[in-house]
Amino acid sequence: MLQIALIRQQPDFVKERLLVKNFDASAAIETILSMDERRRKLQLELEAAQAGLNAISKEIGLLMSRGDKAGAEEKKKAVVSVKSGLGPVQQALDLTDAQMQQLLLTLPNLPASEVPQGKSPQDNIVIREGGNKPKLPSNALAHWDLAKKYNLIDFELGNKITGAGFPVYINKGARLQRALIQYFLDFNTAAGFVEYQPPLMVNEASAFGTGQLPDKEGQMYYMNEDELFLIPTSEVPLTNLWRDMIIKESSLPVKMTAYTPCFRREAGSYGKDVRGLNRLHQFDKVEIVQIVHPETSYAVLDQMVLHVEKLLLSLDLPYRILRLCGGDMSFASAITYDFEVYSAAQQKWLEVSSVSNFESFQTNRMKVRFKDESGKTQLLHSLNGSSLALPRILACLLENHQENDFISLPEILHPYFKSDKLTAS
Repeated sequence: MLQIALIRQQPDFVKERLLVKNFDASAAIETILSMDERRRKLQLELEAAQAGLNAISKEIGLLMSRGDKAGAEEKKKAVVSVKSGLGPVQQALDLTDAQMQQLLLTLPNLPASEVPQGKSPQDNIVIREGGNKPKLPSNALAHWDLAKKYNLIDFELGNKITGAGFPVYINKGARLQRALIQYFLDFNTAAGFVEYQPPLMVNEASAFGTGQLPDKEGQMYYMNEDELFLIPTSEVPLTNLWRDMIIKESSLPVKMTAYTPCFRREAGSYGKDVRGLNRLHQFDKVEIVQIVHPETSYAVLDQMVLHVEKLLLSLDLPYRILRLCGGDMSFASAITYDFEVYSAAQQKWLEVSSVSNFESFQTNRMKVRFKDESGKTQLLHSLNGSSLALPRILACLLENHQENDFISLPEILHPYFKSDKLTAS
């Protein structure tokens, strides 16, 4: 959530930056400023009345000490009169503040100055590419055919027991999933991230804190009876571990990683390429999250991008890094870098990670703060990234490393999978 002080001090700047996200905030900003002015006037009125009450209370004490009970009783009547008038003012203040907060929730985070303008993924900017695209024979198979050939994944069985988008991993397919998860976690913890195993369900306050609510409510699975949401990413529970907390500056940065299944309804995705592992409702992902000093968040962002890049390099997969344009960014992000891996059999780029800096947008919602050297309480910055999402990584590993009778595996995975290749037997 944007801070009201920023909107009050630089309304034109806020409007201009939000236009980069193709969001016209002119009317909302003017309404917010009007509400803020009314709220501040009501607050001053309350404070002045409270100061008057304090003064009358002192007078009552002085009169009582002098034995002037009659004078004290008259002052007490004045107190009752003033207090009776405070109720409507407090109600007006509470209502105005609630309405302003609701309107603030409709405003996306401001995009950073480096974010390019644009309306669709076609306007994203390729920052760099790495790895080598393999040259596959004409009879190369897509991963859904390879999964069937080597008995790794059964999509139809998942459709039978749950529905489309819920694959069943079998035998070596399940083992390879487990190997990837363990390797990703080891890679992250070796870089100083502390591993967590968070809940897979969160309450409304947690979903609100990271910006899933109200923006992505329709994309999450909701358990109505218990009022809980299945997590779309472990970013949600991890970041909320620090909700309503003041973190010691000496404890920064906070570095976390977790493996969890993730659940997404993917409403509106019908008609897109949903075959095989390309788009699922349940999938495995390893996440990295950092909570950092606001002065270091962009240096940390660069470090996280390099971290994910090194992980992809170790898997021998061709990749590219894109800086997302304003129109392709999430509601809460200030800047996002997407990582895509090239699927040689499908001949297309597939997204496998997003690394984002949210600046103080999430921490303002969650009230995650620290005290600086002067003792002033300030908001921290939050960042997160996929390190990595498994489905499309697995798809590209199978497709790009396929041979006639086996699928070779990157050397880094050999000790985790206990073999250097996948075979039918």
